Order: sequence, then structure tokens, then C-alpha cells
Amino acid sequence: MLYALLCTDRPDSLQLRLDTRPDHVAFLTDLNEKGILKMAGPFLNDEGKPMGSLVIIEADSKEAAAALGAQDPYAKAGLFAGVEVKAFNWVFNKPEA
Repeated sequence: MLYALLCTDRPDSLQLRLDTRPDHVAFLTDLNEKGILKMAGPFLNDEGKPMGSLVIIEADSKEAAAALGAQDPYAKAGLFAGVEVKAFNWVFNKPEA
């Protein structure tokens, strides 16, 4: 099943995001190579600066998705004020496997 991780950055944490980004990208690259990551990218504020993340992964359960999300270097660094995990049904424009 697919799960969306809706991550909201803590206020005034852009520098922490930038400092942690290389490890975050390496983490997502690994998930992508394993076929777990389906899509990901940042939410942007009105100035076009990152202020959160959307990560869609395949996992066996909501709990497994949350546990995987907790391994993200952004999460480990304390970047996120909150993370919502929601089951996701990709209907339109889903790439063919």
C-alpha cells in the first residue's frame, strides 16, 4: 500500500534543512533504488522556500511507513514540527510499473 508522509518544518529551520539535505537526498535515493520511494519533494512557502516535505512510499502498514519516515535524516535532525502519515491511492498520472 502507498502512504503519504506530510511533513511540516519547524519555524525558522531553513538552515537546518539545507545542512541536512545531502543526507536526506542519499536516504531517499536508497529508498528509490529499492523501489520503496514513489515520489517526493518539498512544500514551498510564498517566497518559494522549502517549508515541509511530501514523501510517498510503499509500505506494509501505516506503522511501517511511520517507522521508515522516522529514519529520514530530516526527521532525525529534528527538522519537522509534525508528520502526518496517510494511506494514499494514486489514481491519475500514475507511472506504469
